Amino acid sequence: MTERRSRKDAARNREAVLAAADELFTRCGSPEDVTMAGVAAAAGVGKGTVFRAFGDRAGLLRALYEVRLEPLREAVETGPPPLGPTTPPQERVPALLDAVLCFKLDNRRLALALEDGGGSGSPYRAEHYERWHSLLRAVLEQIPGLMDSDFTAHALLAATRADLVEHLAGEERVPREALRARLANFTARLVTSGPLGG
Repeated sequence: MTERRSRKDAARNREAVLAAADELFTRCGSPEDVTMAGVAAAAGVGKGTVFRAFGDRAGLLRALYEVRLEPLREAVETGPPPLGPTTPPQERVPALLDAVLCFKLDNRRLALALEDGGGSGSPYRAEHYERWHSLLRAVLEQIPGLMDSDFTAHALLAATRADLVEHLAGEERVPREALRARLANFTARLVTSGPLGG
């Protein structure tokens, strides 16, 4: 009984910490403003509880990112068009990139914190990046005449990097719909331009 209660407490604490971190990242002026101590205080738990549940700040960032990303992942894996797997590749690639861009716009501070390395090294080795790259590469491979899908997937994802999104949306004040249109036009030209060597 004590072990079950302990697991329930741990699960409840984890949810409280994620909710608190979510709120703090939504309100913060800069990703660096969100600390483990601040998250613990907002969640009403001890700092040690946060470290036990997530290991470090990078672990907390990854967990929160995954929670926010889950609905999008489900849409990509099993959903209807335009994101789902039954969509023709020339339409799916722009839809996937638009979804990534919108996700980054909606989660700017968290995405910045995570892609800044989050204390875990290269952002290109992060699980979420590798997952998107692998998916895009697989879809690009289905487009006749498009070569070097590996590099093309990297190049397309570079257009949705959090620091670029922050620069364009935050500093240059490019409206959301204008950013989406620019990315859609760029991606459409790329995937319909015929053979690309590499």
